[in-house]
Amino acid sequence: MKSNSSVEVKNIAVNRKVYHDFTILNTYEAGIVLKGTEVKSIREGKVSLRESFAQFENSELYLMNMHISPYLYGNIFNVEPKRKRKLLLHKLEIKRLKGQVQEKGLTLVPVRIYFKRGLVKIELALSRGKRLFDKRKALAEKDAQREMAREIKDKKWGR
Repeated sequence: MKSNSSVEVKNIAVNRKVYHDFTILNTYEAGIVLKGTEVKSIREGKVSLRESFAQFENSELYLMNMHISPYLYGNIFNVEPKRKRKLLLHKLEIKRLKGQVQEKGLTLVPVRIYFKRGLVKIELALSRGKRLFDKRKALAEKDAQREMAREIKDKKWGR
């Protein structure tokens, strides 16, 4: 029997733009309710997390705007590509997240979608939007880190 630490995770799609546009405070793993051929399309990698977000309706959490392309061989069983999809979290987690989003003006955005033990999971980030000067500052810091690493590498090799 395998231990929990060796669970195989296979990334399907990653939303890298989240790290540029938002400051991530915390991440959560959620299941997602899918219909019919959507899983087959996801296995083929035909999914986009761009411009998608999580939204509360009553006491449930839904993922909006995630695009899953129709399965090529799905014919009448295909569903609308950008339909809202229910996210599966514990009730207490949903209540806590709802409170944080309403009080502090935070946002829930999907970071990545992946398979874990044969099930489709989505990683949600509780985040705050970056302002333009924050983005510039982050890019400047990244450039400075890259330059320092280059200098260290050059000194190491005696250039």
